[in-house]
Amino acid sequence: MSVQKKYISSLELKKKVLKELFLRYVLSFYKYFFIKNPTEFSNKIKKIFIKKNILGRIYISKEGINAQISIPWYFLKFIKLFIKNLDIKLNNINFQRELSNKKISFWKLIIKIRSQILSSKIKNFIFDRNRVGKYLNAEQVNQYIHKKNAILVDMRNHYEYYIGHFKNSITYPSQTFKIQLKNLHNFLKDYKKKNIILYCTGGIRCEKATSLLLYYNFKNVFQIFGGILGYIHEAKIKNLPIYFLGKLFVFDARLEEKVTSDIFTKCKNCKKITNNKYINCRNNFCHLLFIQCNSCSKKFNFFCSEKCKNI
Repeated sequence: MSVQKKYISSLELKKKVLKELFLRYVLSFYKYFFIKNPTEFSNKIKKIFIKKNILGRIYISKEGINAQISIPWYFLKFIKLFIKNLDIKLNNINFQRELSNKKISFWKLIIKIRSQILSSKIKNFIFDRNRVGKYLNAEQVNQYIHKKNAILVDMRNHYEYYIGHFKNSITYPSQTFKIQLKNLHNFLKDYKKKNIILYCTGGIRCEKATSLLLYYNFKNVFQIFGGILGYIHEAKIKNLPIYFLGKLFVFDARLEEKVTSDIFTKCKNCKKITNNKYINCRNNFCHLLFIQCNSCSKKFNFFCSEKCKNI
């Protein structure tokens, strides 16, 4: 006779985390490397992570691992060492700490096995992890920002770029990375003679994006080491000017982290500048991610439109 697992609601999980009396660190990491048996690899991680009360979201495939996790502070060194010892190719993995470490990041542990750790299927293009854009540190990025022969390209989704981005950067507005990647070489064809610097939150998207540009014979292709997170941490340590403006979108319960006081966002309904966070439309058939000012939230009752409100 099978024993049914007890279902625990998100609200109960949230309350449990908020009652914790210890600090958590939010850690991001990824690595493109061949994993022969993703299921076996996943089970090793799951066993230890459940035992050590690690929360977060992890994607595993034959092409590698992509993770964001919330760790009790006293297990931080242990977990870093555990990840590095999973495979010899993880010895030099780059861990990124989030800008702030708050308990509201994750409520549970989710580990998924996928065909790719980052969906990016492009016809005739095979990602070569050994042929990617040159890495730039924070000091080099700051130098390129002021040069006319360089362009910074944001490889995040449009709603991420909308709340914060590098000064003078451009983006191909898209809902998904797959669509953005597909159109990238055509979008940048007029910049082919420039130094093209790609960036994203932690660096994972830029590995594939710079590889694709090299495949299309772009010559001077770069990426920011560690992405926006790596840039900001290094700039703070070295006391360098920070040219990322606004907020950083994060894919957990926080949704955003403040970097500077610059505000780019407007209310979807009245178009007035607002510093409010993203919300989802209360109509479950819509569930649109959008930004709404306090006045319009009161008027529309947190629906994105009159149409959704009246259904």
